[in-house]
Amino acid sequence: MIDLCLLGSGGMLPLPYRALTSLMIRYNGHTFLIDCGEGTQTSIRSLGWSFHPIDVICITHFHADHISGLPGLLLTIGNAERTEPLTVVGPKGLEKIVNSLRIIAPGLPYEINFIEIEDETKQLDLFGIKMNAFKLNHSVTCYGYSFELERAGKFDVEKAKQLELPVQYWKMLQRGDNVVYGNKTYTSDMVMGEARKGIKLTYCTDTRPTGLIAECAQNSDLFICEGMYGEAEKIGKAKENKHMMMCEAANLAKKANVKELWLTHFSPSMVKPKIYLDEVRNIFPETYMGKDRLVKELKFDE
Repeated sequence: MIDLCLLGSGGMLPLPYRALTSLMIRYNGHTFLIDCGEGTQTSIRSLGWSFHPIDVICITHFHADHISGLPGLLLTIGNAERTEPLTVVGPKGLEKIVNSLRIIAPGLPYEINFIEIEDETKQLDLFGIKMNAFKLNHSVTCYGYSFELERAGKFDVEKAKQLELPVQYWKMLQRGDNVVYGNKTYTSDMVMGEARKGIKLTYCTDTRPTGLIAECAQNSDLFICEGMYGEAEKIGKAKENKHMMMCEAANLAKKANVKELWLTHFSPSMVKPKIYLDEVRNIFPETYMGKDRLVKELKFDE
């Protein structure tokens, strides 16, 4: 199971009723954070989730509304008595940018490990979750992120019994380890069925629509995507500033065959995003308007 919270749903500048876009993901005692605009800490505090287990921070790009809250957050993580290394992932130049911001956040009690992305896509395995970063089409280098939690096949007790392997070794085979017993090697495929459907989450903001987005979001259980503008007349502005319309996000969701779409990163001029919901649902019915501190659990299919 993965639980997540859309900490904020705004773009460009925080508003009294809408924080800047950020996403928090928790799995198996580990926490991932995507982006950290000003005010991110306030949303985390309001949610009641802890700062200490934040192990990975993913930065989409280096515009202020996505990274300006980072120095304060790094200090708060240190004040939460974290001493374990923290991993920060983002575009090329990440280490230089973060260290520049750290002028006002010196003396952290933990190390920061940087992973800089330069390619169109980059796959990482972090704390049991497979993460795929993919390049977007924005005015500066920008990346989206997909997270996949794989699920092994079912353990076949009858097959395990037929092997005449002592029960204490069964768990090792379930983990995918090989077992040597009685001069014979046993492998997990002897007792495990076909891999079952896992959980997939994709986050994408500050971009024009691209084929790579649809490809990387394919079959996601939840697709969180920028829908900066809802008004049809704003398409010229979206193209000029390389942002996305709500209808374009819905078409991507349809093309990617996702289960559910959350729209986020709303323009400050958009007071009531929900007025466009019916129109967008005509394209992709399972569309929902993101809002601050919207929480969801993603579970394995039974």
